[in-house]
Amino acid sequence: MTEEQPYTLVREYDGFEVRHYPDYVLVQVEVEGDFMRAGNVAFGPLVSYISGNNTQSQKIAMTAPVLQETRDDQSHIVSFVLPEGMDMSQVPVPRNARVTTKPVSAHFAAAMKFGGGWNAERFQNNGETLFKKAHLAGLVTEGNVYFARFDPPWKPWFLKRNEVLITVQSPSA
Repeated sequence: MTEEQPYTLVREYDGFEVRHYPDYVLVQVEVEGDFMRAGNVAFGPLVSYISGNNTQSQKIAMTAPVLQETRDDQSHIVSFVLPEGMDMSQVPVPRNARVTTKPVSAHFAAAMKFGGGWNAERFQNNGETLFKKAHLAGLVTEGNVYFARFDPPWKPWFLKRNEVLITVQSPSA
């Protein structure tokens, strides 16, 4: 079974939840092009990295979810979350210059789950909904909405699990 990124549920709201994520490391690729193409283009270099295309020829377990953040209409960052417990001192340097690694400090995030197929419009609409719900709940958001895909492309659309997330400041009790 694929390891999933750990978090602690902090609070449930109407239609979304706030989580606390501990420190983790991302391996990522920035892709130019449309939303749907970005995930496909980035997947190869990311899989290559975790399959040993790094300076230590180290194989790293695949985890879920795959994250994607839109920077602008034609720029996206697609990321794999490295397994729990890996810190930057243990992360091998990528051999492919397009692949980078990035430590992420512990933080809170608002998250909204949704099922079904992947397309830019569905992710965008759910992202806007989460952003509005978080603000209506009095949360202070930071940065862009980002997307989490938990399932492989060949899984039937009606069984797919997805999320939209946005970093938030520490919620009040």
